[in-house]
Amino acid sequence: MKKFNSDTVWFITGASSGFGKSLAEHAISKGYKVVATARRKGKLEELKATAPEQVLPIQMDVTNRAQVQKGIQEVINHWGKIDVLINNAGYGIVGALEETPEDELRKQMETNFFGAMAVTQEALPYMREAKSGAVVNMSSMGGNMSFGGFSAYSASKFALEGASEALAQEVAPFGIKTMIVEPGAFRTEFAGDALKHMPKIAAYDEIVGGTRDFAKGMHNTQEGDPRKAAEAIEKALLAENTPLRLQLGKDSVDAIKAHGEQLLTDLEIWREVAENTVFGS
Repeated sequence: MKKFNSDTVWFITGASSGFGKSLAEHAISKGYKVVATARRKGKLEELKATAPEQVLPIQMDVTNRAQVQKGIQEVINHWGKIDVLINNAGYGIVGALEETPEDELRKQMETNFFGAMAVTQEALPYMREAKSGAVVNMSSMGGNMSFGGFSAYSASKFALEGASEALAQEVAPFGIKTMIVEPGAFRTEFAGDALKHMPKIAAYDEIVGGTRDFAKGMHNTQEGDPRKAAEAIEKALLAENTPLRLQLGKDSVDAIKAHGEQLLTDLEIWREVAENTVFGS
């Protein structure tokens, strides 16, 4: 991938808060051009005021395909390209699967998965033409593994990661990188206004009650620094061998490592049974 410079364009969804805002601020500090999108454009004015010539604020709901198409076209008309696409817009749900109404489950998928897919599909033709660029999909440690109480959220992130893994192979021949970012607990709004708590079913109180309490209690106490996450993401993008998955935070590294080790252990324990499924054997 080409080195970044003052002509580099970062397109960031969900840029009004959390990781999105930190990524935008980091890119601005490096002198890059930033397309900052959010459902409410007014929330982006403060960001634009810090660097009026570098920031293009766009009102865009990722679940509205017409707005996505319009937003992509606006940046192409304004700056002519997209170098780094960061699909960050999203939110979380906490509650057992049975506690999660179908409409809430579908809304979660619409934003976290289908929204990211829509933006990517609309941006790719321009990135392919340029034969350069990067697609960064903001997942979570909960996109690699899951915990009781986060079934809906993890489902959306698992879907995002599955599509991203295939996308990486599909667009690499065009000179486009793909990276999945799997943060642990960072000091964003995720555990605050961006986290929806589902109606409770008493039977699950002891099972996912602790998860609910943990999610509420960690707001503004998380160890992860979003600005340092932005620095790490840029460093990985500029590396000769950009990783397909980038874990951020010791909690993410430790949990995903333990999950992977358990997967390998189970694979060995059940290897004979698994392999003894040949037709006619």
